[in-house]
Amino acid sequence: MTNPLAIYIHWPFCSHKCPYCDFNSHVRDHIDQAAWARGYLQELRYYRALTGPRPITSVFFGGGTPSLMNPSTTAAIIESIGALWGYDPDPEITLEANPTSVETEKLRAFRAAGVNRVSVGIQSLKPDDLQFLGRQHDVAAGLRAIETAANIFDRYSFDLIYARPGQTPDMWSTELNAALALKPSHLSLYQLTIEEHTPFHTSYHRGDFAIPDEDVASELYTLTDDMMKAAGLPAYEVSNYAKPGQESRHNLTYWRYGDYVGVGPGAHGRLTLGGIKYATRAHRAPEIWLDRVNGANNGAHPFTPVVSRDRAIEALMMGLRLTSGFDLNKITVESGCDWRTIVLPERIETMVASGDLIKENDRITATLPGRLRLNKVIGYLAGV
Repeated sequence: MTNPLAIYIHWPFCSHKCPYCDFNSHVRDHIDQAAWARGYLQELRYYRALTGPRPITSVFFGGGTPSLMNPSTTAAIIESIGALWGYDPDPEITLEANPTSVETEKLRAFRAAGVNRVSVGIQSLKPDDLQFLGRQHDVAAGLRAIETAANIFDRYSFDLIYARPGQTPDMWSTELNAALALKPSHLSLYQLTIEEHTPFHTSYHRGDFAIPDEDVASELYTLTDDMMKAAGLPAYEVSNYAKPGQESRHNLTYWRYGDYVGVGPGAHGRLTLGGIKYATRAHRAPEIWLDRVNGANNGAHPFTPVVSRDRAIEALMMGLRLTSGFDLNKITVESGCDWRTIVLPERIETMVASGDLIKENDRITATLPGRLRLNKVIGYLAGV
């Protein structure tokens, strides 16, 4: 059977740069939508020549703010992917959207273009916190966007950011209950982190604001896990919660260490070609990427082979994020070595004894406390 493939499309433009965001996003006064459509189609043809025919299980339009893309561009990309590779019988095609009125009004056009799932960047249901986060919508617009998405799409999700300055467990519980009252089938709930090279990084270290300390952040995470489980949307990944069957199939490709193509400025990918796993990445600057696509048919940097041990560690890092756990035999498949030579059994037993892991046969699963310190757990297991 031919290995399936997922495709990530990166739209690098936003109408406004949020102060917490470290994604590859840019504000431009003018965007030549036709030129960008041609660029995406050209790079898709480039990757199709490399991968050969493989069924496409999912497409994800991320950014940036892909809901600023012309729906006709989205339609052309979706159609081209189908013509080049062919889709699985039930592909998931997701587009990220912001809840401004302009973008919300386009959702029906995106549905007609072939998008069958949307992820709406709400981020908060509190007016003051929306302002703090630099969002361009208010609470009412956010609620309208969720209602519109629910009326147009069978599958939709929205994001919230918590562990914001001054936020207590009681405050978050009230906000999360309000989100659950909207009856979503999928929620992405992220703790606020201070990323380098963002305005928040500067203002945070200047002392302009503080975020909850580690103990409060842990309490907020535990509260989130409990509330979502009680609402019938248990965690399936560190920051993602869904009704059974409503998980993001595209993101599961990442966490299960499957192959995916990354198209667009700054997009990353993982591709197995001729038995070798390659890490791919594109030029980050939009104009450079587009110039290279026009001149060389692709905007990618040279591919980097992922050596066997690194493949094993990457698979472990991604797989342990899932609440369903990680099959240690995946390490053997990826590395060609017995998994016990890469993840020492005694280290696993130490993590089991500490309450961070559960081990059943050759499957290990991070407990809730283990998920709270997952980077340390993985670093210890991998000896890095």
